[in-house]
Amino acid sequence: MRDWLVALFMVLGALFTLLAAVGVLRMPDVFTRLQAATKSASFGTGATILSVAIYFGELGISTRALLVIVFIFLTAPVAAHMIARAAYRLGAPKWDGTVVDELAKNYNPETHTLTGDMPDR
Repeated sequence: MRDWLVALFMVLGALFTLLAAVGVLRMPDVFTRLQAATKSASFGTGATILSVAIYFGELGISTRALLVIVFIFLTAPVAAHMIARAAYRLGAPKWDGTVVDELAKNYNPETHTLTGDMPDR
């Protein structure tokens, strides 16, 4: 049973990682590429590391594996946000099909500050 779980999580991890790679290659701009890369790669890496924890089944290895998964899930979105913010500040081109840019009317590119009120969510 344990071997089947390991194989399942390894295959899921490989598929999510492949999906992330395809998303990075196929998406049209840096902002959509970041979404594809962070979500799919995080799940792919998490599933692969979870399969390692199940395979070895030792408390020390499982604890470290779970800590690595938590670390990835906490840091990947923050890193993607910082990269997207830097790309926006540098004026990275957006995809032609981009419909909404909520920052455009409130962002001052000279001072890199927000002006006016941002919409509440």
